Amino acid sequence: MLPPMNTTNPVASRSRGLFAGQAPGLAPLFFTELWERFSYYGMRALLTLFMVAPIAGGGMGLATADAARIYGNYTMAVYMLAIPGGFIADRLLGAKRAVLAGGWTIALGHYALAVPSIESFYIGLALIAVGTGLFKPNISALVGALYAPGDTRRDAGFSIFYMGINIGGFIAPLVTGFLAQSVWFKALLADNGFDPAKSWHWGFAAAGVGMTIAMLTFARTSAALPDTDHGYDRNGSGDASAFWRQSAYVIAGTVALLALAVASDHPDLTWLRWLFLVLPLAGIVYAARQSSEDAQRLAAIGILFIASMIFWAIFEQAGTTIALFADQLTRTDIAGVPFPSAWFQSINPIFVILLAPLFAALWMRLGARQPSSAVKFAIGLLFLSASFILMVPAATLAASGKVSPLWLIGLFALQTTGELLLSPVGLSTMTKLAPARMTGLVLGLWFLATAFGNKLAGVLAGGFSSTEPAALAHAFLTQAVLVAIAAGLLFAAAPWFKRLSGGNH
Repeated sequence: MLPPMNTTNPVASRSRGLFAGQAPGLAPLFFTELWERFSYYGMRALLTLFMVAPIAGGGMGLATADAARIYGNYTMAVYMLAIPGGFIADRLLGAKRAVLAGGWTIALGHYALAVPSIESFYIGLALIAVGTGLFKPNISALVGALYAPGDTRRDAGFSIFYMGINIGGFIAPLVTGFLAQSVWFKALLADNGFDPAKSWHWGFAAAGVGMTIAMLTFARTSAALPDTDHGYDRNGSGDASAFWRQSAYVIAGTVALLALAVASDHPDLTWLRWLFLVLPLAGIVYAARQSSEDAQRLAAIGILFIASMIFWAIFEQAGTTIALFADQLTRTDIAGVPFPSAWFQSINPIFVILLAPLFAALWMRLGARQPSSAVKFAIGLLFLSASFILMVPAATLAASGKVSPLWLIGLFALQTTGELLLSPVGLSTMTKLAPARMTGLVLGLWFLATAFGNKLAGVLAGGFSSTEPAALAHAFLTQAVLVAIAAGLLFAAAPWFKRLSGGNH
């Protein structure tokens, strides 16, 4: 239940408790994002499991490799479309109208997934991807607009905002997992004349309800929120021809990136995946050699881009490799009482809810003495590496039977610590380093790192096999070592990052 809000000034209604000392507009954005993430993570918790479930059980009956490929391409598109989404907000709609348009499109997508047909499944995924491209970068831009340059509350504010994301992420798998997987709800459906094999779609419908609540919350409070500037509107201000020409470039570039990433799934074209690393490196080198301050800052953003891409390639296997490990190799009962394997997806948000206030307080206390964003990122990568090292003995023990849930709890504890050192800090840093009137586009580029990371997560998950624990343990160890090497390189690059960013933390 949402707390009551001041109807005369909804933005100023929250100034105590969690939001004490923060910009008053943080509260409505917090609750909007909470419910949007409920919808996204509620659906995400089910997606891979639904695709690999047998047709007789209401699923799609896909092989693990095919399901991982679809999952990776879908989640990549969700974040890659943030590039045109940010551009359109910067130049045409403004952040608030982009959030509204994107949010309602996402809601339609979730309701399409609730219809049990192959066609509606893919239509639903497409609508959610397009809608999230408009919604995701611009809700973050609105949070950034609450803080003046140099405001030391910014990182703390984004940490609190990130906690709202994870409250929604915590509740969502519990609700949608119960509806989709639990024997109790399936029995209830059967008792009332419904097909229990279609329980997956009840879970997808619940995700749509969460998105609807998100948009009603935002519509109620958005009028009093500050918006981002945009350079052209339909009333004739700005350069219309330049807008449409630049729009064509951005859309064509995004489509080309999507096409190349999807084409890399072909066995003869897997080398294209190296472009995910080579192109950002080339951009960093080019921008760093320019004399302008904006170019230097874009080079600094590029360094964090690569670190973020590596992080999400491992972390986002929570929806594939780890979801399948939980479903097939982990005990899913407490004292003999079974629970849905999707509930494991709520562990990460629990840790975020517990730890985010501590991180926010830490950054507030350190103020200008806190480490640079690059150092925070490097430490976060080390925690991520440790999480996969922990899974090596877990995979080995799985050869003898299903393992204790404590292994996954440990994994999520380490990953969450790394996440809080990277994700909210990254969002905050993008809004600090973005050149004037490019905030939305830069946030779109920031989510491109997440897009590439999600694609790579799908690629890495394609080799999952519950019948080969030794190979799975080797895969966990290899990925952990590679992430640790990346962390070491980022520690070494931290002084260069600080120079490029003009001394910004």
